[in-house]
Amino acid sequence: MSPTAAAIHDPIAMRRAGRELLSLALIDARNRTLRWLSAFSGAGLAAARSEFDPPLWLIGHVGWFQECAIARNVQRARGGRSRAPPLASIEPRADAWFDPTVTTREQRWRDTDVSDPHLRDYLAATLDTTLELLERTEESDAGLQLFRLALANEDTAIEMLAATAQACGLGASAVKELWPIWPSRVRREPLWFAAQRFALGSPRGGFVPDNEQWATKNRCPSSRSTRSRCSGSSSPNSPKTTATTSRPCGCARLAWVERQGRRAPRYVEQLGRAVLAQRGGQLQRVAAAQAVAHVSWYEADAWCRWAARRLPTELEWELAVIGGATRGFVWGDVREWVSGRPGRWSDEPVAATPPWAGDVPTALWPSYRVARGASVLTVPRLKHPRARTFASPECDTTFVGFRSCSL
Repeated sequence: MSPTAAAIHDPIAMRRAGRELLSLALIDARNRTLRWLSAFSGAGLAAARSEFDPPLWLIGHVGWFQECAIARNVQRARGGRSRAPPLASIEPRADAWFDPTVTTREQRWRDTDVSDPHLRDYLAATLDTTLELLERTEESDAGLQLFRLALANEDTAIEMLAATAQACGLGASAVKELWPIWPSRVRREPLWFAAQRFALGSPRGGFVPDNEQWATKNRCPSSRSTRSRCSGSSSPNSPKTTATTSRPCGCARLAWVERQGRRAPRYVEQLGRAVLAQRGGQLQRVAAAQAVAHVSWYEADAWCRWAARRLPTELEWELAVIGGATRGFVWGDVREWVSGRPGRWSDEPVAATPPWAGDVPTALWPSYRVARGASVLTVPRLKHPRARTFASPECDTTFVGFRSCSL
Protein backbone atom coordinates (compact mmCIF):
# COMPACT_ATOMS: atom_id res chain seq x y z
CA MET A 1 0.00 0.00 0.00
CA SER A 2 1.40 3.38 -1.02
CA PRO A 3 1.91 6.12 1.59
CA THR A 4 -0.97 8.10 0.08
CA ALA A 5 -3.32 5.12 0.06
CA ALA A 6 -2.43 4.43 3.69
CA ALA A 7 -3.00 8.06 4.63
CA ILE A 8 -6.65 8.09 3.51
CA HIS A 9 -7.33 5.39 6.11
CA ASP A 10 -5.38 7.14 8.90
CA PRO A 11 -7.81 8.79 11.36
CA ILE A 12 -5.19 11.23 12.64
CA ALA A 13 -3.94 12.30 9.20
CA MET A 14 -7.43 12.64 7.72
CA ARG A 15 -8.55 15.20 10.29
CA ARG A 16 -5.91 17.54 8.88
CA ALA A 17 -6.10 16.36 5.27
CA GLY A 18 -5.46 18.90 2.52
CA ARG A 19 -7.10 19.11 -0.87
CA GLU A 20 -5.26 16.21 -2.52
CA LEU A 21 -5.80 13.74 0.30
CA LEU A 22 -9.41 14.82 0.76
CA SER A 23 -10.08 14.31 -2.92
CA LEU A 24 -8.80 10.73 -2.77
CA ALA A 25 -10.75 10.02 0.42
CA LEU A 26 -14.00 11.38 -1.05
CA ILE A 27 -13.57 9.08 -4.06
CA ASP A 28 -12.81 6.15 -1.76
CA ALA A 29 -15.93 6.88 0.32
CA ARG A 30 -18.15 7.07 -2.76
CA ASN A 31 -16.78 3.81 -4.14
CA ARG A 32 -17.53 2.14 -0.82
CA THR A 33 -21.05 3.58 -0.85
CA LEU A 34 -21.65 2.24 -4.36
CA ARG A 35 -20.50 -1.23 -3.31
CA TRP A 36 -23.11 -1.19 -0.58
CA LEU A 37 -25.71 -0.03 -3.11
CA SER A 38 -24.89 -3.10 -5.20
CA ALA A 39 -25.10 -5.33 -2.12
CA PHE A 40 -28.68 -4.24 -1.45
CA SER A 41 -29.78 -4.74 -5.04
CA GLY A 42 -32.69 -7.17 -5.05
CA ALA A 43 -32.45 -7.81 -1.30
CA GLY A 44 -35.51 -8.36 0.86
CA LEU A 45 -35.75 -5.40 3.21
CA ALA A 46 -38.97 -6.06 5.13
CA ALA A 47 -37.13 -6.85 8.39
CA ALA A 48 -35.57 -3.37 8.43
CA ARG A 49 -38.63 -1.20 7.80
CA SER A 50 -39.52 -0.46 11.41
CA GLU A 51 -36.08 0.56 12.67
CA PHE A 52 -33.96 1.60 9.69
CA ASP A 53 -34.14 4.06 6.84
CA PRO A 54 -34.36 2.56 3.33
CA PRO A 55 -30.86 1.86 1.98
CA LEU A 56 -31.63 3.85 -1.19
CA TRP A 57 -32.68 6.82 0.94
CA LEU A 58 -29.60 6.61 3.17
CA ILE A 59 -27.30 6.36 0.16
CA GLY A 60 -29.07 9.21 -1.62
CA HIS A 61 -28.86 11.29 1.53
CA VAL A 62 -25.05 11.27 1.53
CA GLY A 63 -25.05 12.76 -1.96
CA TRP A 64 -27.75 15.26 -0.99
CA PHE A 65 -25.85 16.27 2.17
CA GLN A 66 -22.67 16.76 0.19
CA GLU A 67 -24.49 18.87 -2.39
CA CYS A 68 -26.23 20.98 0.27
CA ALA A 69 -23.09 21.53 2.34
CA ILE A 70 -20.86 22.42 -0.59
CA ALA A 71 -22.27 22.97 -4.10
CA ARG A 72 -25.54 24.62 -2.99
CA ASN A 73 -23.95 26.60 -0.16
CA VAL A 74 -23.08 30.10 -1.37
CA GLN A 75 -21.07 30.72 1.83
CA ARG A 76 -19.12 27.44 1.84
CA ALA A 77 -15.78 29.27 2.03
CA ARG A 78 -16.64 30.34 5.58
CA GLY A 79 -16.73 26.72 6.70
CA GLY A 80 -20.19 26.78 8.25
CA ARG A 81 -23.86 26.55 7.47
CA SER A 82 -25.07 29.31 5.16
CA ARG A 83 -27.76 31.70 6.33
CA ALA A 84 -28.61 32.45 2.73
CA PRO A 85 -31.15 30.27 0.87
CA PRO A 86 -29.42 27.30 -0.78
CA LEU A 87 -29.03 27.09 -4.52
CA ALA A 88 -31.29 24.71 -6.42
CA SER A 89 -30.34 21.04 -6.60
CA ILE A 90 -29.39 19.34 -9.84
CA GLU A 91 -32.18 16.89 -8.96
CA PRO A 92 -35.50 18.79 -8.57
CA ARG A 93 -36.91 16.15 -6.22
CA ALA A 94 -33.79 15.79 -4.05
CA ASP A 95 -35.05 17.91 -1.15
CA ALA A 96 -38.39 16.10 -1.07
CA TRP A 97 -36.63 12.75 -1.13
CA PHE A 98 -33.51 13.15 0.98
CA ASP A 99 -33.95 16.04 3.43
CA PRO A 100 -34.37 14.30 6.82
CA THR A 101 -36.22 17.26 8.31
CA VAL A 102 -39.16 17.05 5.89
CA THR A 103 -39.84 13.30 5.84
CA THR A 104 -40.53 10.59 8.39
CA ARG A 105 -39.11 7.09 8.17
CA GLU A 106 -42.48 5.78 7.02
CA GLN A 107 -42.57 8.37 4.25
CA ARG A 108 -39.05 7.49 3.17
CA TRP A 109 -39.99 3.85 2.69
CA ARG A 110 -43.14 4.85 0.84
CA ASP A 111 -42.22 7.94 -1.18
CA THR A 112 -38.52 7.78 -2.10
CA ASP A 113 -39.27 6.83 -5.70
CA VAL A 114 -35.73 6.74 -7.04
CA SER A 115 -34.28 3.99 -9.22
CA ASP A 116 -30.83 2.49 -8.81
CA PRO A 117 -29.47 3.94 -12.11
CA HIS A 118 -30.95 7.36 -11.36
CA LEU A 119 -29.40 7.35 -7.91
CA ARG A 120 -26.00 6.36 -9.32
CA ASP A 121 -26.18 9.28 -11.76
CA TYR A 122 -27.02 11.67 -8.92
CA LEU A 123 -24.15 10.37 -6.79
CA ALA A 124 -21.69 10.68 -9.68
CA ALA A 125 -22.80 14.23 -10.49
CA THR A 126 -22.64 15.46 -6.88
CA LEU A 127 -19.19 13.98 -6.38
CA ASP A 128 -17.87 15.47 -9.63
CA THR A 129 -19.03 18.92 -8.56
CA THR A 130 -17.55 18.50 -5.08
CA LEU A 131 -14.16 17.50 -6.45
CA GLU A 132 -14.17 20.38 -8.91
CA LEU A 133 -14.94 22.88 -6.14
CA LEU A 134 -12.36 21.28 -3.86
CA GLU A 135 -9.62 21.96 -6.40
CA ARG A 136 -10.37 25.70 -6.18
CA THR A 137 -10.98 26.04 -2.45
CA GLU A 138 -8.58 27.68 -0.03
CA GLU A 139 -6.33 25.16 1.70
CA SER A 140 -7.19 26.18 5.25
CA ASP A 141 -9.28 24.68 8.04
CA ALA A 142 -12.16 27.05 7.24
CA GLY A 143 -11.95 26.43 3.51
CA LEU A 144 -11.84 22.64 3.88
CA GLN A 145 -14.25 22.32 6.80
CA LEU A 146 -17.35 21.40 4.81
CA PHE A 147 -15.48 18.98 2.56
CA ARG A 148 -14.16 17.21 5.66
CA LEU A 149 -17.65 17.23 7.15
CA ALA A 150 -19.19 15.73 4.00
CA LEU A 151 -16.57 12.97 4.07
CA ALA A 152 -17.30 12.18 7.72
CA ASN A 153 -21.04 12.11 6.99
CA GLU A 154 -20.64 9.60 4.17
CA ASP A 155 -18.24 7.43 6.16
CA THR A 156 -20.68 7.41 9.08
CA ALA A 157 -23.51 6.26 6.82
CA ILE A 158 -21.50 3.18 5.86
CA GLU A 159 -21.83 1.71 9.34
CA MET A 160 -25.59 2.29 9.30
CA LEU A 161 -25.81 0.49 5.95
CA ALA A 162 -23.93 -2.42 7.53
CA ALA A 163 -26.37 -2.44 10.46
CA THR A 164 -29.26 -2.48 7.98
CA ALA A 165 -27.68 -5.40 6.14
CA GLN A 166 -27.37 -7.23 9.45
CA ALA A 167 -31.05 -6.68 10.21
CA CYS A 168 -32.05 -7.91 6.75
CA GLY A 169 -29.82 -10.97 7.02
CA LEU A 170 -27.94 -10.19 3.81
CA GLY A 171 -25.92 -13.25 2.93
CA ALA A 172 -22.16 -13.47 2.71
CA SER A 173 -22.22 -13.37 -1.10
CA ALA A 174 -24.05 -10.03 -1.11
CA VAL A 175 -21.67 -8.35 1.33
CA LYS A 176 -18.47 -10.00 0.11
CA GLU A 177 -15.43 -7.81 0.86
CA LEU A 178 -17.66 -5.47 2.86
CA TRP A 179 -18.14 -7.67 5.92
CA PRO A 180 -14.99 -8.19 8.02
CA ILE A 181 -13.93 -11.23 9.98
CA TRP A 182 -14.94 -10.57 13.58
CA PRO A 183 -11.72 -10.54 15.65
CA SER A 184 -11.10 -12.68 18.71
CA ARG A 185 -8.73 -11.35 21.33
CA VAL A 186 -6.46 -12.86 23.94
CA ARG A 187 -7.69 -12.18 27.45
CA ARG A 188 -5.55 -9.65 29.30
CA GLU A 189 -5.32 -8.55 32.87
CA PRO A 190 -7.29 -5.41 33.80
CA LEU A 191 -5.35 -2.16 33.67
CA TRP A 192 -4.70 0.19 36.55
CA PHE A 193 -4.16 3.93 36.15
CA ALA A 194 -2.89 6.31 38.78
CA ALA A 195 -4.81 9.49 39.55
CA GLN A 196 -3.87 12.22 37.10
CA ARG A 197 -5.04 15.23 35.13
CA PHE A 198 -6.09 14.41 31.60
CA ALA A 199 -7.27 16.46 28.63
CA LEU A 200 -10.67 15.11 27.62
CA GLY A 201 -11.82 16.01 24.12
CA SER A 202 -10.10 17.36 21.02
CA PRO A 203 -7.85 20.43 20.77
CA ARG A 204 -8.52 23.07 18.15
CA GLY A 205 -7.15 22.62 14.66
CA GLY A 206 -8.08 20.47 11.69
CA PHE A 207 -11.50 18.84 11.52
CA VAL A 208 -13.10 18.42 14.93
CA PRO A 209 -16.69 17.13 15.14
CA ASP A 210 -18.95 19.41 17.14
CA ASN A 211 -19.53 16.82 19.85
CA GLU A 212 -15.79 16.61 20.63
CA GLN A 213 -15.27 20.33 21.23
CA TRP A 214 -13.12 21.33 23.06
CA ALA A 215 -10.39 19.66 25.10
CA THR A 216 -10.60 20.43 28.81
CA LYS A 217 -8.30 19.31 31.64
CA ASN A 218 -9.98 16.99 34.12
CA ARG A 219 -8.91 15.19 37.26
CA CYS A 220 -9.19 11.43 36.84
CA PRO A 221 -9.08 9.40 40.09
CA SER A 222 -7.05 6.22 40.26
CA SER A 223 -8.74 3.07 38.99
CA ARG A 224 -8.00 -0.19 40.75
CA SER A 225 -9.50 -2.49 38.15
CA THR A 226 -10.63 -1.22 34.81
CA ARG A 227 -12.21 -1.98 31.52
CA SER A 228 -12.58 -5.68 31.17
CA ARG A 229 -14.55 -5.92 27.94
CA CYS A 230 -17.77 -7.91 27.98
CA SER A 231 -17.19 -10.88 25.67
CA GLY A 232 -19.10 -13.87 24.40
CA SER A 233 -18.42 -15.90 27.52
CA SER A 234 -19.82 -13.17 29.77
CA SER A 235 -22.51 -11.64 27.58
CA PRO A 236 -25.69 -10.31 29.18
CA ASN A 237 -27.69 -13.49 28.63
CA SER A 238 -30.82 -12.32 30.39
CA PRO A 239 -31.54 -8.61 30.26
CA LYS A 240 -34.83 -9.16 32.03
CA THR A 241 -33.15 -10.90 34.95
CA THR A 242 -30.26 -8.51 35.27
CA ALA A 243 -32.47 -5.48 34.93
CA THR A 244 -34.89 -6.49 37.66
CA THR A 245 -32.86 -8.30 40.31
CA SER A 246 -30.26 -5.67 41.09
CA ARG A 247 -30.57 -2.11 42.34
CA PRO A 248 -33.83 -0.29 41.55
CA CYS A 249 -34.03 0.65 37.87
CA GLY A 250 -35.99 3.30 36.01
CA CYS A 251 -39.41 2.67 34.53
CA ALA A 252 -38.10 3.35 31.02
CA ARG A 253 -35.58 0.52 31.32
CA LEU A 254 -38.12 -1.96 32.64
CA ALA A 255 -40.64 -0.99 29.96
CA TRP A 256 -38.04 -1.59 27.28
CA VAL A 257 -37.10 -4.99 28.71
CA GLU A 258 -40.74 -6.07 28.80
CA ARG A 259 -41.34 -4.91 25.22
CA GLN A 260 -38.36 -6.83 23.85
CA GLY A 261 -39.10 -10.12 25.57
CA ARG A 262 -35.59 -11.34 24.77
CA ARG A 263 -33.26 -13.28 27.02
CA ALA A 264 -30.10 -12.46 25.08
CA PRO A 265 -28.79 -9.53 23.04
CA ARG A 266 -30.14 -8.94 19.55
CA TYR A 267 -28.99 -11.56 16.98
CA VAL A 268 -27.64 -13.85 19.77
CA GLU A 269 -28.88 -17.35 20.56
CA GLN A 270 -27.92 -19.75 23.35
CA LEU A 271 -27.30 -23.39 22.54
CA GLY A 272 -26.23 -25.17 25.68
CA ARG A 273 -23.05 -23.44 26.79
CA ALA A 274 -22.36 -22.13 23.29
CA VAL A 275 -23.18 -18.60 22.21
CA LEU A 276 -24.29 -18.22 18.59
CA ALA A 277 -24.67 -14.93 16.73
CA GLN A 278 -26.09 -13.92 13.36
CA ARG A 279 -23.36 -12.11 11.41
CA GLY A 280 -23.19 -11.45 7.70
CA GLY A 281 -26.27 -13.59 7.09
CA GLN A 282 -24.81 -16.61 8.87
CA LEU A 283 -25.20 -18.12 12.32
CA GLN A 284 -21.72 -18.26 13.84
CA ARG A 285 -20.34 -19.54 17.12
CA VAL A 286 -19.00 -16.66 19.21
CA ALA A 287 -15.51 -17.19 20.57
CA ALA A 288 -15.12 -16.82 24.32
CA ALA A 289 -12.95 -13.68 24.06
CA GLN A 290 -14.94 -12.07 21.25
CA ALA A 291 -16.64 -8.78 22.08
CA VAL A 292 -20.40 -8.92 22.44
CA ALA A 293 -22.27 -6.58 20.08
CA HIS A 294 -25.78 -5.18 19.53
CA VAL A 295 -26.25 -4.42 23.22
CA SER A 296 -28.43 -1.54 24.35
CA TRP A 297 -27.29 0.88 27.03
CA TYR A 298 -30.05 -0.55 29.24
CA GLU A 299 -28.58 -4.05 28.89
CA ALA A 300 -25.03 -2.85 29.47
CA ASP A 301 -26.00 -0.93 32.59
CA ALA A 302 -28.13 -3.81 33.87
CA TRP A 303 -25.27 -6.31 33.43
CA CYS A 304 -22.95 -4.00 35.35
CA ARG A 305 -25.47 -3.74 38.20
CA TRP A 306 -25.84 -7.51 38.28
CA ALA A 307 -22.04 -8.01 38.29
CA ALA A 308 -21.46 -5.30 40.93
CA ARG A 309 -19.51 -3.26 38.42
CA ARG A 310 -20.15 -0.08 36.46
CA LEU A 311 -19.72 1.46 33.04
CA PRO A 312 -16.61 3.64 32.71
CA THR A 313 -16.86 7.38 32.51
CA GLU A 314 -15.81 9.04 29.28
CA LEU A 315 -12.72 10.32 31.04
CA GLU A 316 -11.72 6.81 32.12
CA TRP A 317 -12.44 5.38 28.68
CA GLU A 318 -10.40 7.97 26.80
CA LEU A 319 -7.52 7.76 29.26
CA ALA A 320 -7.42 3.98 28.82
CA VAL A 321 -7.39 4.23 25.01
CA ILE A 322 -4.64 6.85 24.88
CA GLY A 323 -2.66 5.82 27.97
CA GLY A 324 -3.09 2.07 27.50
CA ALA A 325 -1.95 1.89 23.88
CA THR A 326 1.44 0.49 24.90
CA ARG A 327 -0.03 -1.76 27.60
CA GLY A 328 -2.14 -4.05 25.46
CA PHE A 329 -5.40 -2.11 25.62
CA VAL A 330 -7.50 -3.07 22.59
CA TRP A 331 -10.46 -1.12 21.27
CA GLY A 332 -12.28 -0.87 17.94
CA ASP A 333 -14.07 -4.22 17.75
CA VAL A 334 -17.34 -2.62 18.86
CA ARG A 335 -18.38 0.83 19.93
CA GLU A 336 -18.62 0.91 23.72
CA TRP A 337 -21.27 2.42 25.97
CA VAL A 338 -20.06 4.71 28.74
CA SER A 339 -21.87 6.41 31.58
CA GLY A 340 -21.90 9.93 30.13
CA ARG A 341 -24.62 12.03 28.53
CA PRO A 342 -24.45 13.99 25.25
CA GLY A 343 -22.92 17.44 25.41
CA ARG A 344 -19.83 19.45 24.59
CA TRP A 345 -16.72 19.51 26.74
CA SER A 346 -16.47 23.29 26.83
CA ASP A 347 -18.76 25.70 28.65
CA GLU A 348 -19.81 27.29 25.37
CA PRO A 349 -23.61 27.49 25.03
CA VAL A 350 -25.30 25.10 22.61
CA ALA A 351 -28.61 25.30 20.81
CA ALA A 352 -31.75 23.80 22.31
CA THR A 353 -31.48 21.11 19.65
CA PRO A 354 -27.74 20.69 19.00
CA PRO A 355 -26.28 19.77 15.60
CA TRP A 356 -25.66 16.16 16.59
CA ALA A 357 -29.35 15.60 17.36
CA GLY A 358 -30.19 15.25 13.64
CA ASP A 359 -33.90 14.61 13.20
CA VAL A 360 -34.31 13.35 16.79
CA PRO A 361 -37.26 15.09 18.51
CA THR A 362 -36.13 17.78 20.93
CA ALA A 363 -37.89 16.05 23.82
CA LEU A 364 -35.90 12.84 23.31
CA TRP A 365 -32.28 13.79 22.74
CA PRO A 366 -31.51 14.70 26.41
CA SER A 367 -32.17 11.05 27.31
CA TYR A 368 -29.57 9.81 24.84
CA ARG A 369 -26.37 8.10 25.95
CA VAL A 370 -22.78 8.12 24.75
CA ALA A 371 -20.90 5.37 22.94
CA ARG A 372 -17.17 5.71 22.43
CA GLY A 373 -14.70 4.19 20.01
CA ALA A 374 -15.43 2.35 16.79
CA SER A 375 -16.42 -1.08 15.51
CA VAL A 376 -15.04 -3.48 12.95
CA LEU A 377 -17.62 -2.03 10.53
CA THR A 378 -16.43 1.55 11.09
CA VAL A 379 -14.55 3.07 8.16
CA PRO A 380 -10.89 3.06 9.36
CA ARG A 381 -10.39 6.83 9.05
CA LEU A 382 -13.16 7.35 11.61
CA LYS A 383 -11.42 5.22 14.25
CA HIS A 384 -10.12 8.20 16.17
CA PRO A 385 -9.50 7.85 19.93
CA ARG A 386 -11.55 10.99 20.60
CA ALA A 387 -14.56 9.90 18.53
CA ARG A 388 -17.92 9.72 20.27
CA THR A 389 -21.45 9.03 19.14
CA PHE A 390 -24.86 9.39 20.76
CA ALA A 391 -27.81 7.03 20.68
CA SER A 392 -31.02 6.19 22.47
CA PRO A 393 -30.47 3.94 25.53
CA GLU A 394 -32.78 1.47 23.80
CA CYS A 395 -30.63 1.29 20.67
CA ASP A 396 -29.20 -2.16 19.98
CA THR A 397 -29.25 -2.06 16.19
CA THR A 398 -25.68 -0.83 15.79
CA PHE A 399 -22.37 -2.58 16.48
CA VAL A 400 -22.06 -1.49 20.09
CA GLY A 401 -21.02 -3.34 23.23
CA PHE A 402 -19.39 -2.29 26.49
CA ARG A 403 -16.68 -2.88 29.04
CA SER A 404 -16.88 -2.40 32.78
CA CYS A 405 -14.95 -1.02 35.73
CA SER A 406 -14.80 -2.06 39.34
CA LEU A 407 -16.91 -0.04 41.78
